[in-house]
Amino acid sequence: MRVAIVHYWLVGMRGGEKVVEALCKMYPQADIFTHAYSPDSISPVIKAHRIQTSFIGRLPFSATRYKSYLPLMPMALEQLDLRGYDLVISSESGPAKGIIPPSNSTHICYCHSPMRYVWNMFHDYRERTGLLNRLLMPPAAHYIRNWDAISASRVHEFVANSATVARRIETYYRRRATVIYPPVDTDAFGAVPEHEIGAYHLMVGELVRYKRPELAIEAFNRLEKPLVVIGGGEMLRELRSLAGPHVKMLGPQPFSVLKHHYARCQALIFPGEEDFGIVPVEAMASGRPVIAYGKGGATETVQEGMTGTFFHEQSVDALIDAIARCKAIAPKPGDLIGRAAEFSVERFTGAMTQFIDGVLEREDYGHRPAMAGGQLDLLN
Repeated sequence: MRVAIVHYWLVGMRGGEKVVEALCKMYPQADIFTHAYSPDSISPVIKAHRIQTSFIGRLPFSATRYKSYLPLMPMALEQLDLRGYDLVISSESGPAKGIIPPSNSTHICYCHSPMRYVWNMFHDYRERTGLLNRLLMPPAAHYIRNWDAISASRVHEFVANSATVARRIETYYRRRATVIYPPVDTDAFGAVPEHEIGAYHLMVGELVRYKRPELAIEAFNRLEKPLVVIGGGEMLRELRSLAGPHVKMLGPQPFSVLKHHYARCQALIFPGEEDFGIVPVEAMASGRPVIAYGKGGATETVQEGMTGTFFHEQSVDALIDAIARCKAIAPKPGDLIGRAAEFSVERFTGAMTQFIDGVLEREDYGHRPAMAGGQLDLLN
């Protein structure tokens, strides 16, 4: 069986690329297609495969300015030659699923989210861009939105990385999706003895506006308690000026530093709404609880009163209240690690293998479901 994996861009190793890496291990013979490729930023597992870029990859600064070419990506995808492939797996949150699959192949889309910048977060992205982009975004997004909805009909089966994303797929594409949570390398983390746990809380992730990192900094400025922040992004300089003497901004850090702080923090602060959110699972795999905003993927991983607490309004007061409640529950590290193990790489691989084998068996017998159909199963 010839397998093609289509991913939007390969320029780092974040959640989407971890899914691609797991798929590469499932299908070591697969070829990979993408828009932009930065070899130095990708794991050896992915680099071991034949990787082909669309014509976007030949444009100037494609490895760093790839998002500037978004209006060209629908056409670029449709020019990829997938003749001869029996199974096509697209990994979608930027344009990836809009390839034209061979008529006798099976196309399965693993969707991290329908494109946020043209669907559920269009107005957020438009608000924080420059004047020229604010003028250009509505017509460009209208064109991409129409193409994106139409191209959903080229997918035989959708898989969503959370029930949150499955609802978006149903809303924007009018399609059902099976939920299979993405792989988290939970074995890479571990707890430390209680006497090694520090007095600080921790916030980890890209510092961008929709993740609301300023809430955590303002809360710990008011509490006058220590907070460690790990991550870079467009808000790093702004947040450094906002941070008081009790907030330590470390910027981007290697995995060894991240792992050290995960295991030794009082709890993780997770103030934004995410599609799934790998960071809370990594914190739990380190034996530490999570204080999260009560919307999005965190509500599917964190358990109120057992592995952490939620705040249901993105305000400093609500976050401070959740911090106090989390201190009172004091969950056992073993329970937190056990919960995190439910989102392991092995679980993802097993669920995806079972799902894909079932789809292929149906296809072989000519029982392909109607395009608007499919079954919504929560594998959690």
